[in-house]
Formats: sequence, C-alpha cells, structure tokens
Amino acid sequence: MDAEDVAALLSPTGQELLRALPPYDPGSALAQGERLRAAGHPAALVAAALTQARLRERARPKLGERAAGLLLTPDGVEQATRALVAERHARRYAAAGLRHVADLGCGIGADALALLDAGLGVTAVDADPVTAAVAAANLAGHPGARVRCADVTAPGVVADAVGADGGAWFDPARRSGGRRVFDPESTSPPLSFVLDVAARVAATGAKLAPGVPHDALPPEVAGRGTEAQWTSVDGDVVECALWCGPLARPGVRRGAALAVTGPDGASTWHEVDDTAPSTTGVGAVGEVLYEPDGAVIRAGLVGAVAAEVGGRLLDPTIAYVTADGAVPTPLARGYAVEHVMPFGLKPLRAWLRAHGVGRLVVKKRGTAVEPEVLRRQLRLEGTAEATVVLTRVAGRQSVLVVRPLPSRTARGGRAALEG
Repeated sequence: MDAEDVAALLSPTGQELLRALPPYDPGSALAQGERLRAAGHPAALVAAALTQARLRERARPKLGERAAGLLLTPDGVEQATRALVAERHARRYAAAGLRHVADLGCGIGADALALLDAGLGVTAVDADPVTAAVAAANLAGHPGARVRCADVTAPGVVADAVGADGGAWFDPARRSGGRRVFDPESTSPPLSFVLDVAARVAATGAKLAPGVPHDALPPEVAGRGTEAQWTSVDGDVVECALWCGPLARPGVRRGAALAVTGPDGASTWHEVDDTAPSTTGVGAVGEVLYEPDGAVIRAGLVGAVAAEVGGRLLDPTIAYVTADGAVPTPLARGYAVEHVMPFGLKPLRAWLRAHGVGRLVVKKRGTAVEPEVLRRQLRLEGTAEATVVLTRVAGRQSVLVVRPLPSRTARGGRAALEG
C-alpha cells in the first residue's frame, strides 16, 4: 500500500466502498473485484479495498471486532500487539500514574488504541510515511492522540513525544526484507537505543522478541530496576515485554503471563515470576509428565512449575517436570505416563505395533531425532493413536508413552521402567 492508496481509501468514495464490502472470502474475491470494476469503481481503489478486507479478516483474531474499522498494512498486522495483550500494557502505564505515553514505532496504532482506551494521552510516532498515515487514520476521533512521522532515533524526537513527565513505549520493527530479525541489536530501533531512552525516561517499556537472550536484559537501568515478562496466548509465546523504572514490579526480575481462552471465548490470565518457590531437583519418572507453557520456559521458571506440582525435573537441562500425581496448574499441560523405555527404534516399534498404534504424535526435547523421520522408520499400520515424548531422563535418551490428561485434575498411571 502506498500514499495514494491511503488517500483513496480515506476519501468518501473509498470509505463507502469499504463499508459496503462483505466479509472477505478468498473464493469469491476475484469475482467480487470484477463486479466492482464493472460498476465503475477505479481498479486501483477496488484492489486496495479488497486488500483491506483480506487484512481485516486476518487481523480479527489479534485485534477483535475493532479490526473491521481499521486501516491496515501487511507488516502492521504481522507485528501488531494482540488486543488483550495491549490492554495489559496500557494498564501498566495507568497503574504507574502516567497520563501520557509516547508510542515510539507505533505501526498501525494497536498499542496506541489500547493506551487511549485506558484514558491516557498518546503521541504516536512512526518513521514510515504510509504507516504514520494509517496510524493517523486509526487514531482519528481520539482527542488525546497525536501522530508524527519521524525517526525516533533522530535528535529531539523522543523528548518531544514524551513531554515533561510522560512514559515511553517501544515496539521495535523485527522484520527486514520480509524476514524476522532475532538479534535485538538488529531491530529498528535497536535494544541499546531503547535502554538509552530508559536511562532518561524512567517509565519505559518495550516489546521484544520472545527469544531475546536473558543476558541482553539488564537487571537495572540508571539505578532503577527492570522486569522482563514473557507472554503467551493459548500456548503461543507472543512477546517478551521489558519494563523499566516504575513500570517494573519491585523485586521481580523475570515473569510469565499466560492468557487462556475458555469455552465461552473469554480469556483468563495467569502469572508466575521469579519470586515464586522453585525447585531444581531431578528424579525418576512419575505418574504424570508436565510440559510447561512456552512463556514459562522462556522466562526460566520451569522450577516454579516443579514446586507448584510437588514434582521434579527429568533432567537438569530439560524443560519437562514429572510428579507422582496430577496437580491442577495453568502453567503446564499434563500427561499421564503409561510406559517408559530407553530410546531404541526396535523396542519402540514393537511396543507400538503390539498396541495397534498407527497414528503417532511425537513430542521432543533434548534430542536430535526428527519426528517425520521417526514415523517413516517405524512403519506403523494400526488404527490406534498414541503420543510419545522423546527426551532425556537423568542424561539418558528415553521414550515416554503418554496420554494427554482430559482435565487438570485427572490422574495417570504408567508401566514400570524397563531396561
């Protein structure tokens, strides 16, 4: 999308066309485009409008029903913060007593909208003219919003956007040439710039990639503490948020926040942090295997799961927990352990064939075995389905045949360890 597309979509004709479009259907989009052009709509406007319909449908799981009224860009949808996560970001700033936040690298304005919903004033800044124009359209009608097209690293831009006593929020661009960027110093702006701003603007937060190394996150900036919180939504790790100064919780260095969607569609949040009890003991496989949520693993809090369920680690280097009974926890998925054996293709094939297994779910951690290769080598032909976990138990390559627990409180059982 370019500036002409934005202008056309924001024109009265463009707005009327967008409102008239039905929900996007890839199967009928081509025919719909032909009908609109035949009705006299300019081809460029039709293409831009249908692109918006497609992007809005793609953004709906992230942004909810609000997506239907936003202007969007492909990169903006990709990087936009999910609405329920952006809402939690905004609450941090409001709870810290902030009245105004500079959204530095605002993209399409997803975080800015959440900040405005929380009653905060926002100055949204983006270096790309088209993206800034899209953000301005999305924030139009909010008296507390101001949008600037500027490079946040240019002298004076941050100071002007933050004001005398505001806070700063960064969502650095993590894509270059269509590819993800994993090095925090290769994002735009780099993490070092974010930390430099945090040394001057006490209330600074930043959305970082989930895989950011722990050693890249300083324990404090300018004598003020920091908190890194990894967030997952229904098991998908979506970010690591770095909170500085008054936005960080006292005494918390690392944490995990998990959003779980219930049958009614509502999300419930669960949190754990490094102030929770933790255990790093290693022991034998018990009746239940726990697979901690990805955010918990990223935050280095597997030991907190072990403490919560009264369990132990399978191996000091593996993020699996085992216990002698099932304990309800939102921090991990539980599996009843039905059989344990040392890893070996022949004994595994024999066990699975003896139990009529033809469909196999393979989970792995701490092994180089590729699930697809293993399935081909096993040559299973039965009708039953099974789940196996390939991992290390006290340093030994092992296979655990497991069954997903139907509930958080169901109990499991297993065969005795063989070999």
